[in-house]
Amino acid sequence: MLTGLTTLPVFLDGGIRRGTDIFKALALGATAVGIGRPQAWGLAAFGQPGVEAVIDILNTELTNIMRQAGTPAIASITREFVVRASR
Repeated sequence: MLTGLTTLPVFLDGGIRRGTDIFKALALGATAVGIGRPQAWGLAAFGQPGVEAVIDILNTELTNIMRQAGTPAIASITREFVVRASR
């Protein structure tokens, strides 16, 4: 019998292309999200300014979806924002 449940950090890495992907990952319980490939594309195309542009775009998209969902902080993104498809 489990007496004390331990929360494990969940890191999602892969498939993140938009700020909405970050929002969905956090809503499903991810602790953190990796965005390696978009950063690599930005680096390959434009160097450091490209990486900074990718991060700015993702931040803007995440901020926009958070405003649309009425979540003022990352901590307020919960599973209630996940809608299951009906079968």
